[in-house]
Amino acid sequence: MKINDSHLKELENEAIYVIRETAAQFEKKVILFSGGKDSIVLVHLARKAFWPAKMPFSLLHIDTGHNFQETLDFRDNLASKFGIELIIRYVQDSIDKGRVKEEQGINASRNRAQSVTLLDALEELGIDAAIGGGRRDEEKARAKERFFSHRNEFGQWDPRNQRPELWYIFNGKKNQGEHFRVFPISNWTELDVWLYILKENIELPSIYFSHRRKIFFRNGVYLAWAPFMKLKPEEEVFEADVRCRTVGDITCTGLVISKASTVKEILEEVAITRVTERGGRYDDKRSEAAMEDRKKEGYF
Repeated sequence: MKINDSHLKELENEAIYVIRETAAQFEKKVILFSGGKDSIVLVHLARKAFWPAKMPFSLLHIDTGHNFQETLDFRDNLASKFGIELIIRYVQDSIDKGRVKEEQGINASRNRAQSVTLLDALEELGIDAAIGGGRRDEEKARAKERFFSHRNEFGQWDPRNQRPELWYIFNGKKNQGEHFRVFPISNWTELDVWLYILKENIELPSIYFSHRRKIFFRNGVYLAWAPFMKLKPEEEVFEADVRCRTVGDITCTGLVISKASTVKEILEEVAITRVTERGGRYDDKRSEAAMEDRKKEGYF
């Protein structure tokens, strides 16, 4: 497959510029790390931005307790391999403290509860800037984001009050208690990410490649089965060859039936698909404005 090196180089340079600006403007900053491909690419870019020095960011992972084991293992191995500080905060602790109430019922998920755990962690750690792997092509709410996305003292995002970013001039000024979310790969597409992964030979969790897994079908989405998940009477668990396009909590991460076992094969699938990357995310199907509502509450 032919790779447009000049296009990828432009995207890489842009992302590295944003990452370096973040390091320059903020004192306490972290990379929000999920074990997904976008956050893995962010770590690669951040290491490249400051090489041969150590990147000035820790990794912060909000663990729902219902994550794929493959991503947790990859997270731990990556932090150990590169000597990066890994900070983990758990949604279960927020539930135990009464900070959030766990959802009940067939469609219960801890995905929304992550926002409270994340905001508590940012306040506890005194974080000025949290770098995320959000991209504008993923979903209409994320298309409204700037590179530097201001959050108020309550961690809330106002899409109607975004700061201008003319000529790549970023305004990181904030009041006490406020913080910024920073999105260096905002202008990348899913295809760009996979092309960059191929070009840079970036290692990924096995869950992104075709593997055999127990799944079930719900409301147009294939979901991975786990012992804690409740099934409707008509739902049946069966095995199939699947892979993930985007990774999150097990309860909301849609799977695609696939035989793609290499990055090149995944690129061929992505190039011809007519379903958006987040089209298989079960949590985005709760309402038309599901993502925007969660972002206003403090979601990634």
